[in-house]
Amino acid sequence: MGTHTDAHIVWDWNGTLFHDVDAVIGATNAAFAELGLAPITLERYRELYCVPVPRFYERLMGRLPSQAEWEVMDAVFHRHYTEHRVRCGLADGVEDLLTGWAAAGRSQSILSMYGHEELVPLVQDFGISSHFIRVDGRTGPSGGSKAEHMVRHLDALRGTVDPRRTVVIGDAADDALAALHVGAHAVLWTGGSHGRPGLEAVGVPVVDSLSEAVAEAERLAVSG
Repeated sequence: MGTHTDAHIVWDWNGTLFHDVDAVIGATNAAFAELGLAPITLERYRELYCVPVPRFYERLMGRLPSQAEWEVMDAVFHRHYTEHRVRCGLADGVEDLLTGWAAAGRSQSILSMYGHEELVPLVQDFGISSHFIRVDGRTGPSGGSKAEHMVRHLDALRGTVDPRRTVVIGDAADDALAALHVGAHAVLWTGGSHGRPGLEAVGVPVVDSLSEAVAEAERLAVSG
């Protein structure tokens, strides 16, 4: 790979760099149990998942949860997720991909909808913080879209990162929508929260491995 110092990747965390799908499914089913809903499989989750998250619950319940129901389910989800995430690790090959991108003179950052106060120490614990020029998690209520968070993330990198040579790599349609919202590119991979059909509907490249995602990011960032 050639050197292009202005090429930048914004990585998603959950379901992308961090392989936490088992914890997510377990926490989702714990939240469903609070309302007497049947457990969901990974395949069903990938078929129906969307943001804002209450809309995902609507697809399963046939109605939007009430505010009280949402607050209970959200609290139960995060409690169970925190308990189960300790058994999760980085996705296969992540450390080599991060090292290779940085070694080529390119920059990268993380933007996640996981809470900022939880995200930063988690990234540090994996020993990969030095690869990123910025790590941002969600501030404010959970369950919403990433678009406005992406605006703030790239605003903080203004002068360092050009959105036209920036590629968002994530596992959810919302990652691509957030990228398009700020004039960046996106590559989605099939190893996280969405199945291929839902990802392809967004109209951005869809790949089956993170190594393919990085190769596609290079192509998109260089072409501008």
